[in-house]
Amino acid sequence: MAKGHQKGLHKMRKNYPQIKRIFLLLLVSVCLIMTYACSSDTGAVAEHSESSSFFDLSQIPAYSGKAYVTVNDNVPYFTEDEMTTESYEFYSELDTLGRCGVCAASIGRNLMPTGERGEIGSVRPTGWHTVKYQGVIDRDYLYNRCHLIGWQLTGENANVKNLITGTRYMNTIGMNPFENRVADYIRRTGNHVMYRVTPVFEGNNLLASGVLMEAKSVEDNGRGVSFNVYCYNVQPHIVIDYATGDSSLSEAEQVSQQEAPATGETYAVNSRNGKIHIVGACPATGSGDDAMTRPVYFATYEEAEAYSAAIEPDSENRKCKSCWKS
Repeated sequence: MAKGHQKGLHKMRKNYPQIKRIFLLLLVSVCLIMTYACSSDTGAVAEHSESSSFFDLSQIPAYSGKAYVTVNDNVPYFTEDEMTTESYEFYSELDTLGRCGVCAASIGRNLMPTGERGEIGSVRPTGWHTVKYQGVIDRDYLYNRCHLIGWQLTGENANVKNLITGTRYMNTIGMNPFENRVADYIRRTGNHVMYRVTPVFEGNNLLASGVLMEAKSVEDNGRGVSFNVYCYNVQPHIVIDYATGDSSLSEAEQVSQQEAPATGETYAVNSRNGKIHIVGACPATGSGDDAMTRPVYFATYEEAEAYSAAIEPDSENRKCKSCWKS
């Protein structure tokens, strides 16, 4: 055997303990990384899949004019083990019908978007229909592609696991105010918020009946933000078939869309924003450029207010200021 080769073997045998230690350290490091990754992923799936097991849709009252109702005394279902200051986001796989499941996140500033929002028109969630009810719905279209975890929170755009078919009403009146509360809190404090949204489907329906929204601020243990609400996937004055997403104008809406009575004091409600007007008291009820495009008329104020309440939740904003100057 050549002397050079013998020297190489001798040197390798001499350094073998050190090489062995380095190899073992590398092996342990790889195992730890794999264990952490697996436990983080499967743990999230297990915890968030079970989180809605306490929720019972049969205990939710029927929609009665308010976009949402509190659940569990407004206390979210997060466990102590789920509370974390490490930012992450989780989106369930679509089920066999193509429907979204629970989405959850620990939201910090680092997850919030800094760029422009992209297009989502290519996504067609289950139950999707492009249908318009001109003059009855704000911006006319019945359905929105609703982010379960709002874009302003995690920057998820055209993620099919995070978009469901939701009514304009649920998206803007139901969900959006709660998303804004979370976003405003995080921007102001820099703290984290545990956030979870669960779409609730009945049977094999393609359209969700509503969504369960939970949030709890982490660093201050819910003192900053804490809620547990169910938002109804409804649209005032529209009848919806949740099995398919098909829809039609309600009979009451069809009847109310008639000409104003010829005699007696009457009221007209702007079907876009819920504003109540006294017929003849302001230009909105006339025939000029300022006239409402599709007013709904009522013989009594009580009837007008009941209709308006389904569109405008805030009673202070229902009366037209011009009509009620005094």
